[in-house]
Amino acid sequence: MKVRLALLAVVATAVVVRAQQPVTFDRLLHASNEPQNWLTYSGSLSSHRHTLLTQITPANVRNLELQWVFQTRTPAEPAEKFEATPLVVDGIMYTVMAPNHVVALDAATGRIFWMYAPRLSPLARVCCGRVNRGLAILGETLFMGTIDGHLIAIDAKNGKPIWDVALSKPELGYSFTMAPLVVKDKVIMGPAGGEYGIRGFIAAFDAKTGREVWRFNTVPGPGESGHETWPADSDVWEHGGGSIWVTGSYDPNLNLMYFGTGNPGPDWNADPRPGDNLYTDSVVALDPDTGRLRWHYQFTPHDEFDYDSTQVPVLADIVWRGRERKVMLWANRNGFWYVLDRATGEFLSGKPFVRVNWAEAIDDKGVPKRVLNATPEGTLVYPNNQGATNWYSPSFSPRTGFFYIPTWMDTYSTYTKAPVEYKEGNQYVGRFPTMTVPALRTGPGAVNQRTPQEGYGAIQAFDPRSGDLKWQFKMADVTDTGVLTTASDLVFAGGREGYFFALDARSGDMLWKANVGGQVSAGPMSYAVGGKQYVAIAAGSALFVYALRQP
Repeated sequence: MKVRLALLAVVATAVVVRAQQPVTFDRLLHASNEPQNWLTYSGSLSSHRHTLLTQITPANVRNLELQWVFQTRTPAEPAEKFEATPLVVDGIMYTVMAPNHVVALDAATGRIFWMYAPRLSPLARVCCGRVNRGLAILGETLFMGTIDGHLIAIDAKNGKPIWDVALSKPELGYSFTMAPLVVKDKVIMGPAGGEYGIRGFIAAFDAKTGREVWRFNTVPGPGESGHETWPADSDVWEHGGGSIWVTGSYDPNLNLMYFGTGNPGPDWNADPRPGDNLYTDSVVALDPDTGRLRWHYQFTPHDEFDYDSTQVPVLADIVWRGRERKVMLWANRNGFWYVLDRATGEFLSGKPFVRVNWAEAIDDKGVPKRVLNATPEGTLVYPNNQGATNWYSPSFSPRTGFFYIPTWMDTYSTYTKAPVEYKEGNQYVGRFPTMTVPALRTGPGAVNQRTPQEGYGAIQAFDPRSGDLKWQFKMADVTDTGVLTTASDLVFAGGREGYFFALDARSGDMLWKANVGGQVSAGPMSYAVGGKQYVAIAAGSALFVYALRQP
């Protein structure tokens, strides 16, 4: 196996972290038994992004104060968003600075133990920032995907690389920005890069060696089921998109894992690809042992509005129409939020959570009733190109029973169809839609001067059983942050305004906020060390950690 050279960048001599118990897969399965830790990207394999810690409550959250800050401006890239959610294992925090710098910190003090930076290829091409959303851990090994198409195993004790395998060619636009998912003895990954005309996939790799075990193509080729949804006698499927942006979820009782897939290529001109274009804009349920497809559900067939279904699948057990049911909750970029049966993929419900005009409804079979298409003259479409929500994490609270969605409210784009041709290594998208809300915001100095009628951000709480909106917390600007709920009925979130705040999970009332001096583009998480609960959030180019003021 070829291992590339790595840079070990440290402030001082690297320190070996203190002994920890290896993170077995059983520990990942039963993460709720150790709420002091945060062992996966979403906090658990069901992706609730919910903590059972209760030290911080609605009554005392006003006493939160900053404990420590970790600045990432050097050697990371200060112009990039800080999108990673840290892991915490037995008092040690592991996180990733843009683009692929891994650091181990004392979770109570912020002291650096070690830092690791791979030597990245200058050929890396990314559409939406040189970013990374986090790590996975199994045993004493951390796993990270890189923007130049590698999967790296890192020794959690000292930050040294164990193995490093190239999964794809960076010059073609393949990059890995998601936090990996560990299932049993496998590390599961998929590439971003749909804007460059990649052919997406989800693949499993042996955690000990990096050897590829199986691969599921999100754009099926000849002879594969679903290929008939692409045009016959054409090679357009070879550049059909179907990226993987965020970490999936896993149900051990069904032995199924779930991933959302990105938009088809080209993004904004669907003429070269008549058909539904499976398995883009879908959720796929895969057997983690074999990669075999068990079921799929496509949210936006024949997408031409860039409505990637790259959101986090949230697995919940709720009472549905009078009986217990294993469901999947999904807030989609296309403006609808869904309840699906996660055992079978059966469509149960689909309702808009923002203004939607491209489809008038979802029919009883789960198919959108489309009423708009892109045109050469331009078509005004709600929601906008960035969607009603995006890759940032929603949350489900088993206590309240509510599903919490970070939302871009009532935004729109004008889609103007234009010719597009695939050229290797170039973006394969068509004409970029016009919109009042900027797709990305990085660095200082960005000021929101839009009116609320041009779109704003909100945290929304829905009851999955009835579909009712329970409350909405409005923000002056849109949000790129995830949501964390707690067993003490708090909601933590943030946004582009530069605030990190706590809401009452039952009413949506603001209870506390702090200015973090930069936009929040990551998911909050919580952990405990020595009986003290902390809440952490990445914002701007720093990681901020809060806890209750000590008497």
